[in-house]
This record gives sequence, structure tokens and C-alpha cells, in this order.
Amino acid sequence: MTEPALALEALRFRWPGRGSFGLSVPGFTMAAGERVLLLGESGSGKSTLLSLICGIVTAGSGRVRVGGQDLAALGAGARDRFRAERVGVIFQQFNLLPYASVADNILLPLRFAPERRARAARGEARELCAALALPERVLGSKAGRLSVGQQQRVAVARALIGQPPLIVADEPTSALDAATQDSFLGLMFDRLEATGASLLMVSHDERLGTRFDRVVRLAEIARIEAPA
Repeated sequence: MTEPALALEALRFRWPGRGSFGLSVPGFTMAAGERVLLLGESGSGKSTLLSLICGIVTAGSGRVRVGGQDLAALGAGARDRFRAERVGVIFQQFNLLPYASVADNILLPLRFAPERRARAARGEARELCAALALPERVLGSKAGRLSVGQQQRVAVARALIGQPPLIVADEPTSALDAATQDSFLGLMFDRLEATGASLLMVSHDERLGTRFDRVVRLAEIARIEAPA
């Protein structure tokens, strides 16, 4: 039986310090290969939840399982290595290195993930750029000189390089108009189809839901806990 791409079980987390809020998630599961849109407004706990899923922070109780691996069973260094190998992250602000080349930005995750590096076929960065409608000539350009739309596609290529099984995307279309959003999502979903990766994408835009296997509202699965 195939392990779920992601499973959250009786999860509770509270940021340290007096007056800090907490987040609880009784349960949530994503099947392998599933594409889920998670809808939530600002302040609803989206960033906290993504940090828990990526293993950047750890829950006070409960479990986060990615591909069957319980993140709480790993030490801090092992969690970092696991995230580098198994999770591709598309950040809302892209988090590209502006003075590094496009090629260096795309290949950056492979420096920390030897297994993912081994899966990355020669020339995969060029193939990803072509699939995402980025001209090959931009590979040598500095990332900071690209348009917003091009930077966004570089961020997607960086997340997909080496075919990690889970892609987590934090509002990746928020800076795009409707027509560009549609084109961008079409290109990204074509690549996901080719690799079979699962996608959890966070957004506040309900119009995107028709492209996904499932739409989940964060308020349906998670609860913000008031400051202690």
C-alpha cells in the first residue's frame, strides 16, 4: 500500500513566548500524487502549518508524516536533510539569490541533497526551463534581472529539480494577473504530471480551485489557539 504524501495526526504547536498563539490540526491526509489547494486568509496559520510540514519547526505533540516518515523521529540535522531530499518548496517571495545565475539558483537544492542530485539527469535544468517557457539564454543571467513572472518560473524549476515527491507552494501566483496565473499553473501542472509529484498549494484565491483534485479550507482542518 502506498504511503500518503502527507499525514498530520493530532498536531499541536505553540510559538514560544508569552502571548504567542498556537495551532492545532486534528487530522489531514494527502494521497500520493494528489494536488490540493489549501485556502486561508492572512493570519489563519498558513505559514505556521507550512513550517511544520517542512520540518522547520516541530510540533509540541502529534505527528507530521511525509511519505511515511515521522519528522519528530528525526534530529534537526536529519530533518534538514530529509526536507532537502523529499520536499520542493516554492516561496511566496521566491527567495532567489539575485546575484547568482538562473542555473545556479535552480541547481541550489541539489547541493544539500545527494539522492535528489543523483536523480537529476544531465541537462534537467535546461529541460525544466524549456517546459516552463523560460528561454535557454536566461540560464546564465542573474536572477535579479528577470521579470517577476520569469523569477516565479525559476522558483518552480528549483523546487522541481531532482523530482522531489512533495511540492509545497506558498501563494506562488499572488503577484500575477489572471491570464498569467492560468498560463503559469498550466506549465507547473504539466511538470507535476510528468514526475507524479504531490502538490500542496496555499492561496487565498478561490478561483484557482478548478485546477486541483481537492480544495480544503484551512479553517476546516486547523484551529488557531488563543495566546496563553
